[in-house]
Amino acid sequence: MVRTQLEGRDIRDPRVLEVFRTIDRARFVPAAQRDAAYGDYPLPIGENQTISQPYIVALMTQRLDLAGTERVLEIGTGSGYQTAVLATLAAEVCTIEWHGALLETARATLDALGYGNVRYRVGDGRPGWPEAAPFDRILCAAAAEAVPEAWVDQLVDPGRLVTPVETGYGQTLVEVTKRGGHLARHEFCPCRFVPLVGGD
Repeated sequence: MVRTQLEGRDIRDPRVLEVFRTIDRARFVPAAQRDAAYGDYPLPIGENQTISQPYIVALMTQRLDLAGTERVLEIGTGSGYQTAVLATLAAEVCTIEWHGALLETARATLDALGYGNVRYRVGDGRPGWPEAAPFDRILCAAAAEAVPEAWVDQLVDPGRLVTPVETGYGQTLVEVTKRGGHLARHEFCPCRFVPLVGGD
């Protein structure tokens, strides 16, 4: 998986590559999907949600440019696979998931694997997590209609967030950086994610 799907493309960060060698994706997919765990495509995990393809997880993680000291807000815990990647590469992860059943399954998996630097919340990720803010990095694993202002407000300066965003022609991954009070937005990869859901 690492050699052909990540190293064979544009994933170059050695820390990211090492994490993908050491975290077993099969631990984060339903038993019926284990034979397909290392394919470069998303897999269903219940609640009409998916675990993202390995390449996209690696690409988004690489764009966060983690050094190991950061506090990260993750929107969309899902299976917990991206959470595990972030928790290995950062100091702390605060993760929010709308579907309580998914969060509890992810928490059980992450606890079993020994991740003690993750905080969990069931709820709507669009307002972020104000009580735990600020965050050095923010990653969302579901497609938002636009980048919520709450996320930008909860980002430190300098800070960075990565999320898929709906466009008039599909979805694209977006990186937003905050530096010196200025925001910069960069679209860098077409993608397909489940929509960001929450209370209305």
